[in-house]
Amino acid sequence: MGAGVAGLSAAIEAAAAGRVLVVAKDTLRESSSEYAQGGIAAALSDDDEVELHEHDTIVAGDGLCNVEAVRVLVEEAPAAIERLIDWGTEFDREGSKLLFAREGAHSRNRVLHAHGDSTGREIVRTLRHKARTLDSISFQAFAAVTDLLVEDGEVAGVFAFDEKTQTTVSIRARAVLLATGGLGRVFENTTNPDVATGDGVACAFRAGALVEDIEFVQFHPTALYIPGVPRFLLSEALRGEGGYLRNASGERFMERYHPLKELAPRDVVSRSIVMELRATGDDSAYLDLTHLPAGFVREHYPRIFETCLQYGVNLEIMPAPVRPAAHYAMGGVETDLFGRTSIARLFAAGEVACTGVHGANRLASNSLLEGVVYGARAGKAMKTVEPRTKAIPPRPYNARFPAISERDLRAIAWNACGVLRNGPELEAAYKRLQARTYERSAVPDRARFEIRNIHQVATLISRAALAREESRGGHYRTDFPQKSEAFQKHSVQCARPGTDEPEIRFV
Repeated sequence: MGAGVAGLSAAIEAAAAGRVLVVAKDTLRESSSEYAQGGIAAALSDDDEVELHEHDTIVAGDGLCNVEAVRVLVEEAPAAIERLIDWGTEFDREGSKLLFAREGAHSRNRVLHAHGDSTGREIVRTLRHKARTLDSISFQAFAAVTDLLVEDGEVAGVFAFDEKTQTTVSIRARAVLLATGGLGRVFENTTNPDVATGDGVACAFRAGALVEDIEFVQFHPTALYIPGVPRFLLSEALRGEGGYLRNASGERFMERYHPLKELAPRDVVSRSIVMELRATGDDSAYLDLTHLPAGFVREHYPRIFETCLQYGVNLEIMPAPVRPAAHYAMGGVETDLFGRTSIARLFAAGEVACTGVHGANRLASNSLLEGVVYGARAGKAMKTVEPRTKAIPPRPYNARFPAISERDLRAIAWNACGVLRNGPELEAAYKRLQARTYERSAVPDRARFEIRNIHQVATLISRAALAREESRGGHYRTDFPQKSEAFQKHSVQCARPGTDEPEIRFV
């Protein structure tokens, strides 16, 4: 389920074991991977080492990385990049040599880009082309997973909403991989595409799978903020190139919040912008690139430049209005090092999964890498799953839908579970989400299923954020601003028997 880098990597790997169906919620081109402006990290340059990449990842994870999972990621990264190049990925080069850039919290230049700011799109293009050359792989577009089909404690397939027929269908499978991407649309402001409504996490949780560290959400500090316009991401590489953050009075304000100013870690920059807006009452901060050489932004970041220009912002002559937006989920469906979840025959990879690679805060450009590496590992493990010996009886599908609008849900999540959090607001949000009445719909549509999943994920985030009484990584509590050794543990949630309500523990 999912046609981004994780889903395609798994499909290619599993193709030798039987028929593989890749199901996309929207078009085959619509995924979080497609919008990934940042690069993909790997210790391939002459002055880099795998151990340094491992160290940088663990430091960024703020005490919660699974060290073994990180080691797998960084050790398999060089071979994964070479494989992508062999399949046709066109990474940026300087002459014949690969061009390595440095991004925040990396100690070496190890980040590869493609076409400047279109790395995700180029990798997806390559993987999609490779998958289409394999006869055993087929594709289905416009089908959104709505629930998992569980028989005898094992996953036997999925229920999906087919937009073409406007019906819910069951898809039986020997094994299922959730590669459904992120959950940014749970929040009012997000850089994620419309399809990122946390479907995989919600479906897995309802089926009984464990959900880990879901409170850790990374908020990107600089999303284009124009009313009525999607929150388009303005890469932190722009600040790396020398961009300034200013308030509405034109003052550079980051020096008041961190000695690294605009180059502070992204969670620090996000909090600083929110604090500055609260202090000034302004609607947005401004990313100023006008002092950079003429033509620089247009040449090096063409997609960003053209998108901003489309909305009336010429980055070479005017600053762009920006605000933080939900960008990436570090937590998700708990998996082992081969994508196996706590339910037999169910796998997860990419942003929907929690391998422990990212800990409490993701290192820049490790997300595409995780999708490629762990997607392939999940595909390998799926090949070993034995066929079922027992026939699966037909089952009718019923779903309850929360009586609340998507707009209200996203506002609740943004206001209580956003960049700055506190106990009373989290508790109020959690109780409000729990108090929703439910209704059955004779004619469900994709939007209703998405609202159901957003409600489920917002409930999980608020519950975990309320229970974690500290500040760590992407989780910041104004009432508990310090990190606590007592919470150097992972939050794990499972469904109370017979309900969709979460039980939480720290392990």
